[in-house]
Amino acid sequence: MTGSHSPRAEDPARFPWLSRHLLWTSDPSKVNRLVWALVILCAGLTLADFFYHKHSHFEIEQVPGFYGFYGFIMCAALVIAAKGLRVLLKRDEDYYAPYTVESEEHPEADLGRENIDA
Repeated sequence: MTGSHSPRAEDPARFPWLSRHLLWTSDPSKVNRLVWALVILCAGLTLADFFYHKHSHFEIEQVPGFYGFYGFIMCAALVIAAKGLRVLLKRDEDYYAPYTVESEEHPEADLGRENIDA
């Protein structure tokens, strides 16, 4: 078939608005630059935390970088808790198999098989 084309060969002008504006994310070097920009931004904000006076309610909030560190610890705790919860909730691949339609044999009359004797 000569007229076939892959999704990559499609015209980006036909993509939805958001897809057109996010096409740059398909280039790994640009994504890598974005990640490094975020790392630099986070490091800069952590450094800025050393240079201003905080009006906090609790003493722990006076520690520079506390909120970044706390956010990282809580995110890691959520991931670890989710892995633990997975152990409790995980089911076998065929857990629902006795009740699914795919586990039944298709009726022979509906298959439309022809018996051809040569």
